[in-house]
Amino acid sequence: MNYLAYIPSPSNNGFYLGPLFVHAYGLAYVFAVAAAIFITRWRWRRVGGDPDLCYEAAAWGFPAGLIGGRIYFLITTPSQIPPHWWGAFAIWKGGLGIWGGIFGGVLGGLYIVRKRLTRGDVLRFMDATAPGLLVAQAIGRIGNYFNQELFGKPSTLPWALKISPEHRPPGFTQFATFQPSFLYEMIWNLLLAGFLIWLGNRRRIKPPGLMALYVAGYSGYRIFEENIRIDYSVHVLGMRLNFWIATLVCLAGLAWFAWIQRNGKTEPLPLDGPREPVHEVRRAKPSGPYRKPAAPTYGKKSASGAGPGSRRR
Repeated sequence: MNYLAYIPSPSNNGFYLGPLFVHAYGLAYVFAVAAAIFITRWRWRRVGGDPDLCYEAAAWGFPAGLIGGRIYFLITTPSQIPPHWWGAFAIWKGGLGIWGGIFGGVLGGLYIVRKRLTRGDVLRFMDATAPGLLVAQAIGRIGNYFNQELFGKPSTLPWALKISPEHRPPGFTQFATFQPSFLYEMIWNLLLAGFLIWLGNRRRIKPPGLMALYVAGYSGYRIFEENIRIDYSVHVLGMRLNFWIATLVCLAGLAWFAWIQRNGKTEPLPLDGPREPVHEVRRAKPSGPYRKPAAPTYGKKSASGAGPGSRRR
């Protein structure tokens, strides 16, 4: 069949650096993490936060995300595990499950952030990370391009992706070009990241409202993507498993956002404006005997001049 145009696939999925073979999939993840840290540092610094906290969050969140993503993949697609003792650890063969990666990464990052910040600032930090996570996911999809995986149904569109015969799934070996579904996701993630940054700058969204919109927006796209993907998947009621998960997570994200904006008590912080910096939580043990705190003096100023309107950080 003659094609008007198509996107060619790379001839290999990595390169040699001396005796070491560098997988493009892994390299994409390195750049993805770097981008997430850079964007989150920029956003967190704008509201007075300590940018170095982003490195700590990434140091915990990245490995937790890898572990969570791999566990999700092993649970949902056990037939795709390479038949070797090290097959469960070979993330370059089969890869990671995005839902497990997000869940594990967020939990890992929150573990250390909750030790450093007050509850309100933890919620604000979650909003600061949301756009960076989307950009990281977009960059990570470049690894799928080099692996020739996660593409969609056969297509003759000018931007269809040509797949090598050895990478075509059973039942589709007679087709040469397919929908580049990972490219669609990459574009969507970048657009959604830009929208969240714009929304956070233009509207007073109670935190972690941007994180909730990230969850809902990404999951909403995956509802569409799961309808065009043809790679192996467990099916439930005639639909791919991730279709149902994306639907449930999208609805949960929308409900979470609505609840936050209606009932949330944490306010967003001004951008690039004069304000006190975000302070870390200090949990020092008392050095002296316990003393009963003084009775509150509501409506009166203390000796320091602080009144009832003073903010405690």
